[in-house]
Amino acid sequence: MTRLLLIVFIIALFFGVRWFQKAPPDKVARYVRSLAILLIAVALIFLGVTGRLNWVFAANGIAFAFLIRMLPVALRLAPSLHRLWLMMRGVKQTTNQQTNSRPHAGAKMALEEAYNILGLAPGATKQQVISAHRKLIQKIHPDRGGNDYLATKINLAKKIILNSLD
Repeated sequence: MTRLLLIVFIIALFFGVRWFQKAPPDKVARYVRSLAILLIAVALIFLGVTGRLNWVFAANGIAFAFLIRMLPVALRLAPSLHRLWLMMRGVKQTTNQQTNSRPHAGAKMALEEAYNILGLAPGATKQQVISAHRKLIQKIHPDRGGNDYLATKINLAKKIILNSLD
């Protein structure tokens, strides 16, 4: 009897593997999901009928408590885990700091634009330019939570105006 069951199992396994190789992936995924749910349901029913289901509830309680305790750590590591996930999936990610952090060294700025950035009228004195720059850079400086891009623009505007005054 055991030999007969073993032969039937091997034949079923052979045809199952052949079907698995030839079937479309979405159909295979659907069948595997359905089979997994069916096996879990049968196992839970069997454990409930035999009176051995208590350990499942205990394991769920322990897992829930563990997840609650690890939630702050997971939230702190979330950006790193997200980058790791994207890297594993092969997605290229660019951040604003990589693309827009500073104007390039050869950036051109018109004199009129420089005056507008500092909030000055054309013909301002050197002292007015320095004072306007100081006020703006204190508000926009990256060390005070400002933006590198804006701070660079303000510095470039000051440099252009002072060069035109000399």
